Amino acid sequence: MRRTRWVACVGPFLFPWGEAGSRRVHGLVASLAAAGYDVVVAGGGPEPRVRTPLPGVDGPGSVSHIGLAERPPPTAGPVGSSIQTLVRWGQRTVRWLDAQPTRPSHVLVHGGQAQYMFHLQRWCRRHGVPLIVDVVDWFNGRHVRGGYLGPLHVSMKLALHHYYPRCDGVIVISSYLEDHYRRTGRPLLRVPPTLDVKGLTLDARQTAAGGSSPLTLAYAGNPHGNKKDLLGTVIEAVGRVQRDGARVELRIYGPTVDEVRGLVEGRALPEGVRCLGRLPQAEVASALQAADFTVLVRRPDRATNAGFSTKFCESLASGTPVIANLTSDMGRYLRPDLEGLVCRDHTLAGVTEAFRAAARLSDAQRSVMRQAARSQALESFDYRAYAEPLGRFFRHWD
Repeated sequence: MRRTRWVACVGPFLFPWGEAGSRRVHGLVASLAAAGYDVVVAGGGPEPRVRTPLPGVDGPGSVSHIGLAERPPPTAGPVGSSIQTLVRWGQRTVRWLDAQPTRPSHVLVHGGQAQYMFHLQRWCRRHGVPLIVDVVDWFNGRHVRGGYLGPLHVSMKLALHHYYPRCDGVIVISSYLEDHYRRTGRPLLRVPPTLDVKGLTLDARQTAAGGSSPLTLAYAGNPHGNKKDLLGTVIEAVGRVQRDGARVELRIYGPTVDEVRGLVEGRALPEGVRCLGRLPQAEVASALQAADFTVLVRRPDRATNAGFSTKFCESLASGTPVIANLTSDMGRYLRPDLEGLVCRDHTLAGVTEAFRAAARLSDAQRSVMRQAARSQALESFDYRAYAEPLGRFFRHWD
């Protein structure tokens, strides 16, 4: 069977939306389309059942997607889910690859751990198709189901240290992972989280400075799912600043009220902390734009430094500066008093200090930060900026 110049992007992720990995893959395949590649995304969800064009991507290439149902359905139960993820993961993907009328010129994989990689790597070697892996995390056992000794964490580590280094090429999301995989000698490219920054419409009514008191902060995410975001510390810092007399509102999108209260040991939430529930993806940008700052505080451990927060990039793209402690590569893009405010560390005292500084800013200062945030995102996180580097990287195997 001959190969044609199309890329199969595969993995057990949801697409085009549904999780952090969805946004990551969306940015990569949009860059490849801008570089001239036709990309078919075969995701892990059950839909769509037929290949469907993805709108809103600048060519000359294209992106379409199909669901292979690699992920266990919610009704599978513990036994069924374990069999699917620990034994069968990847089998549907290689059957789909076998069924294509022409082989892809490249296979790009995101996620999947050891079992998925075993099936996929064997298929690519048998058919002479280069396999490029996108690595975005270090997989701390504290953050995954079953803990350090659980089968899921063991599978993740086996993928990180055995299967990923044996791929033909490696794309990484951070400098930490770039340093780690450089020793493999494989072609290597670092690409931060990307999105369609140019195509994101800014609401002038929300992004214009003026009369923006109280200070409005926003958090959007799932602190229980990723176990990285220190939202409890953020809430306590808001309470401290309010006791100083500052007017501060914290809007929390994602977790429920009970989940948020659990982060502060069941205590009553400070006045001005509003839990607004989950947002549809289409409404996230508007919610971020309505805030003076978004807040991202994380413990600076290896898993955090190996990854890179998509929330950070989405905030700057929305023209909303960020209050954060510096982890991963954020220091490349978050300059103090320009794209936001930098907490000296992740402690309650460090976050409170940053909130006090934010409350003292004038509307004019906040407006300058908004402009700097948006400019940084256009330069650093728009998917079009990586079309040429990714295209050149994939041409290693043309």
